[in-house]
Amino acid sequence: MKPNELRDSYYNFMRSKGSVIIPSAGLLPENDPTTLFTGAGMQPMIPYLLGEKHPSGNDISNTQKCLRTGDIDETGDNSHLTFFEMIGRWELGGDPSEYKGKQIRYMWEWQVDILGIDPKNLYVSVYQGNKDMGIPQDDDAIAVWTELFKSVGIDPKVEDEPWTYGASRGGRIFLYDEKENWWSRAGVPENMPVGEPGGPDSEMFYDFEPNGDAKDHPATDSARFLEIGNNVFMAFMRKDTGFELLDKPNIDYGGGLERICAALNGNPDLYLTPFFDNTREKLAEISGKSYEGNERNFRIILDHTRAATFLIGDGAPPSNVDAGYITRRLMRRAIRVARKLDINESFMTKLAEIYIAEAAAYPELEQNKAMILDVIAKEEEQFQKTIQNGEREMQRHLEKSGSVTGRDAFYFYETFGFPLELTEEFLKEHGEKLLQPEEFEKAAKEHADKSRTAAAGKFAGGLADHSEKTTAFHTATHLMLAGLQQVLGTHVHQKGSNITGERARFDFSHGEKMTPEEKQAVEDFVNKAIEANAEMRVVEMPKQQAMDEGVEGSFWEKYPDIVKVYIFEDANGKVWSKELCGGPHVENTGKIGEFGLFKIKKEESSSAGVRRIKAVLKEA
Repeated sequence: MKPNELRDSYYNFMRSKGSVIIPSAGLLPENDPTTLFTGAGMQPMIPYLLGEKHPSGNDISNTQKCLRTGDIDETGDNSHLTFFEMIGRWELGGDPSEYKGKQIRYMWEWQVDILGIDPKNLYVSVYQGNKDMGIPQDDDAIAVWTELFKSVGIDPKVEDEPWTYGASRGGRIFLYDEKENWWSRAGVPENMPVGEPGGPDSEMFYDFEPNGDAKDHPATDSARFLEIGNNVFMAFMRKDTGFELLDKPNIDYGGGLERICAALNGNPDLYLTPFFDNTREKLAEISGKSYEGNERNFRIILDHTRAATFLIGDGAPPSNVDAGYITRRLMRRAIRVARKLDINESFMTKLAEIYIAEAAAYPELEQNKAMILDVIAKEEEQFQKTIQNGEREMQRHLEKSGSVTGRDAFYFYETFGFPLELTEEFLKEHGEKLLQPEEFEKAAKEHADKSRTAAAGKFAGGLADHSEKTTAFHTATHLMLAGLQQVLGTHVHQKGSNITGERARFDFSHGEKMTPEEKQAVEDFVNKAIEANAEMRVVEMPKQQAMDEGVEGSFWEKYPDIVKVYIFEDANGKVWSKELCGGPHVENTGKIGEFGLFKIKKEESSSAGVRRIKAVLKEA
């Protein structure tokens, strides 16, 4: 089944159950200082799981773009991806008497009855409870799973000692503690603060080796079992006296789309699913080599090119900081690995074109296609020059000194951007070996220690906190964007931001350096808006209406059909800013003035076609 067919199957199924399909959020979280990227379908939904009303209702489904940087070094095996798609469903405030059974049955019906996954290969996990914390075993989930397995003639034995017996006693339903089957933002129940919601989860696994090692079970790190879905039942609230059941519990379901596709294939290799068929064939054509025998190199290139394509499309072009640093790291690793396949010319745009063409669910890629391919081509060209310059300098050093140490290697990395792997590869080709390799890590640590002080308190994207001053800065950036559009033109849109209590950093689309007069005009606009004491009001409206009314917003496709528009309007009826956002904001622009006048400290290039402003609130 093709990726688009798989997504459509899920969408159609959930619509038939009354769920509203919403678009994917972007890979760069809005107003979330805790992470660089959206790493799970739940992440953009957390405000609504914590009680905020969702404009699309109480039963919502989607496919979410996700990226996890912790898996970069793991990429190369058959089951790890840095970029992946996660299908999800959220029931916000469900009926305690039926919400678990409904979600588990939905999961089973779609995957078993509609997709045709063989239930003989399915196993599930359930929370075993914690008597000391007063949290019971999840008997409701056990009962539903038991019913479903029995309906297809499978005896679903409950295994309550999986770490001792594995799957040797014929278990289908495995009981685990909170380390495996509990979710809250704080982790296990004992770490949850008072007022924090959380609850047990129940996962589904596909068994790729039914005759495999009987000691294996779903929680073991083996190739036998692969998780293909997880249901979080957010049913409890931490209180001073323990845990209390919520009157209106929530459901959070997430399933890896590529993993479900692997289960349909009956093959655990995610890179042999239709998500990678065309790019895998193209890479074989470019390299003149087959996937078989070169699996690790193929996987790294396929995954990293895909991730970089989506990152650039979502506003994270290669750079040396924050999200852009990850894009650059992914691209350069792919280029380095390609050399092992004897690919020494540009190739990533050829793969990116295929990913873009196949991403019908994410129209922003097609809309930004020219920009994405241009950025990739320039980064490839730049890194190829880096390799050439580094090799030339390495040759000179080797001829002069006769050897290369780990500290020398770090110098080449820091000065020329020449990676350690290429240094080792270069030396091997010249019959040499890196001396004192541990000195590379030591030099890197010394460099990091020097940089850490300057980076202390810095957060990646969004707001560093929700203090009054940070909130004031956030509102000021809305006013600044409106001012930039008035001064420079309506082509200006936000491309990224990083806001702390000390300053605002704001990236925007514009191809030329701003003149002093233009910067002054933007400053004047913002300060006049502050002086006007414009009041904030929030209006919910259909997305199409917001677009028709000229509401400012980037990546419209990621917003639901009903959107929140923040409007700042003064007593004379002048609208200073009208923009989609998730907040928070000051209630009156005059509050910004309590921290000083708005001042642009610096305006510079961020990347191709993107400028960056650093601004402060300065006492008059």
